[in-house]
Amino acid sequence: MWTDEQPRTRWIDPAVFRYRRPDLRLGTRDPKPDRTGTVAGDRIAVTHTVRTSTAQYRLMLNAPEWLGRRGVGEALRDAVAELRAIDLTYGPNRPGSLVSRLRRGEISAESYPPLAELVDRCAAMRAATDGWFDAWAVPGGFDPGGLLGGWAVERAAARLRAAGIHDYAVLAGADLVVRGNAAHGGPWRIAVHHPTDRRREPLVLEMTAGAIGTSGVTGRQGHVVDPHTGGPADELVAATVVGPDLSVADAYATALYAAGSAGLSWFRGDSDYHALFAARR
Repeated sequence: MWTDEQPRTRWIDPAVFRYRRPDLRLGTRDPKPDRTGTVAGDRIAVTHTVRTSTAQYRLMLNAPEWLGRRGVGEALRDAVAELRAIDLTYGPNRPGSLVSRLRRGEISAESYPPLAELVDRCAAMRAATDGWFDAWAVPGGFDPGGLLGGWAVERAAARLRAAGIHDYAVLAGADLVVRGNAAHGGPWRIAVHHPTDRRREPLVLEMTAGAIGTSGVTGRQGHVVDPHTGGPADELVAATVVGPDLSVADAYATALYAAGSAGLSWFRGDSDYHALFAARR
């Protein structure tokens, strides 16, 4: 759903992976990428961090040399501008944002095509999760927060591809999107740590296209509402989902957090999305 590439993910035996340093780690207190110090020939490797009012993003680009430093800088500025624009334009906590104006009935979703796309995605995820992801059941009215961050990252990633950069990773907290190869020339090596049990070996993935979305890793209780009761969801402490598109993975993770173990049924069969963790409280 809503992606121009199918996910390409390989599960790695941790015993083998032990001799390779991961490019990225999720679920640790320090999510900074490991420094391998190797860059494939004819590539420009750039890492940049940007903070908006709601999130911190880390962009790791492995750009073709023909693009040049100037071209890479322009592509990076364009992606960062997209992240900032979405924060300013759609942030539910901003009184003047399109989402806030929609809540107050001042505009309709059809007034702005990107807003209509955002609303349509929320409606589709409400249907896909049997109502457990429901942007309209949040106190105060429509709030796409469980999907908005992933949507912002995917739109920023689209700007990178439009500029000719097809090898990149974009991280936002415990969420990420990757495409192509890392700076060393191979697939992105990702270690996903268990959200509560630090003694467990991490799940290890090699990815060239895909996304990982997580809900609940902050440990903050009551931040996800059970849309059927209006009360806080409390069965799980964290939920992590992998799949093609981060906005969808984020929404699934939020819904799984709300539904608890009952939500695992969404990932059976030929689903493009899979639950990595559904950690009980």
